Amino acid sequence: MEVFYYMVFGGLGVLVAALELSKSNKDRINTSSAFNSFKNNYLLVYSLMMAGDWLQGPYVYFLYSHYGFGKGDIGQLFIAGFGSSMLFGTIVGSLADKQGRKRACVTYCITYILSCITKHSPQYKVLMVGRVLGGIATSLLFSAFESWLVAEHNKRGFEQQWLSITFSKAIFLGNGLVAIVSGLFGNLLVDSFSLGPVSPFDAAACFLAIGMAVILSSWGENYGDPSESKDLLTQFKGAATAIASDEKIALLGAIQSLFEGSMYTFVFLWTPALSPNDEEIPHGFIFATFMLASMLGSSLASRLMAHSSPRVESYMQIVFIVSSAALLLPIITSFLVAPSKVKGGGISLSGCLQLLGFCTFEACVGIFWPSIMKMRSQYIPEEARSTIMNFFRIPLNIFVCIVLYNVDAFPITVMFGMCSIFLFVASLLQRRLLVISDKPKTENRALRERDPETEPLNI
Repeated sequence: MEVFYYMVFGGLGVLVAALELSKSNKDRINTSSAFNSFKNNYLLVYSLMMAGDWLQGPYVYFLYSHYGFGKGDIGQLFIAGFGSSMLFGTIVGSLADKQGRKRACVTYCITYILSCITKHSPQYKVLMVGRVLGGIATSLLFSAFESWLVAEHNKRGFEQQWLSITFSKAIFLGNGLVAIVSGLFGNLLVDSFSLGPVSPFDAAACFLAIGMAVILSSWGENYGDPSESKDLLTQFKGAATAIASDEKIALLGAIQSLFEGSMYTFVFLWTPALSPNDEEIPHGFIFATFMLASMLGSSLASRLMAHSSPRVESYMQIVFIVSSAALLLPIITSFLVAPSKVKGGGISLSGCLQLLGFCTFEACVGIFWPSIMKMRSQYIPEEARSTIMNFFRIPLNIFVCIVLYNVDAFPITVMFGMCSIFLFVASLLQRRLLVISDKPKTENRALRERDPETEPLNI
């Protein structure tokens, strides 16, 4: 393995450690012991859930190819997963608001465990069922747990600002440390112990079962709108009305879809971008490096959110612009650096530059997750939180399905350019969100100046 990879990984590790160790009391929020107990319980569950997800990720494609399926068949399996998340995930997410978020989290565990079990079969139809179940589970992972957390946090009367602590820690652990450890553990099972490509899925099922046991024994139930008179169609209409009638919610949904669509496209593109001539690159080590960069971003986000200024709506504009510039690097390097014509070998100079840019993008991903969670907790109404969050994922899943279906139709530079444009548009929408979120404060201030006894507007 080339020294360059160690240098990047080591440099990111030093930055993460320095950022965490240099935090002063001003960068930390004083909380209560009751909140700390609640937070640690949630972080334990969230980490187990993410371990169950991360253990599978690196081996899904490998397992399908191990069973003898070609690129086209594998692509259809992936499309089925995203399509399932779009169609069925929205319905299941709405049931979470009505039937209970705790039940939805348990449903996630059961559904994903069943998906893992299907991986033991080499039959295409069985694997397709597994992808459908996995798509449903993914929708629940990214809606039900956050909805339960926000509702339970508010029900227990904790300070609103304390939510940012849980969000940033969840991303730091779940999307950073747990991802790295899961990748190494999966590699240990498959390569060192020679247990085969299905072994990470069995391990994932075990972690999910442990997490489900913790949920059942320690979590209380909470609901969005438990009204018996509202069927699913009425819930969908209510969620659509909330999005259409509140510009802040609509902007938040558009921003999330643009960023996550670019992020999932990046997941498919980074390997061919770094090895256009079949260069030998350490995929597992690069993945761990990306996750370390994400940890750096989440650590930075926790420091930013501990202060009242700058606001999330403000600094996220910069994050989107930086991420847009980072994904332009493959295009820039294609013009500035002469492409290598040698097949195989180590990573090229162009690849080294792109790897640094991709690490910058992953750091932006680490900032994005806790920040978007905080904005969702502020703007999305509680009674339809899971429903609206799954509505946000509909355009995302459509976009990813289109990209997967046409992944060979466009040059890789065109795909990166499209992602860069999307991220720049997200920065413009973020600017608009900042402006309209400031309006109530400006109007209240103007009213108080005219009449000091005027009550603040509740907008």
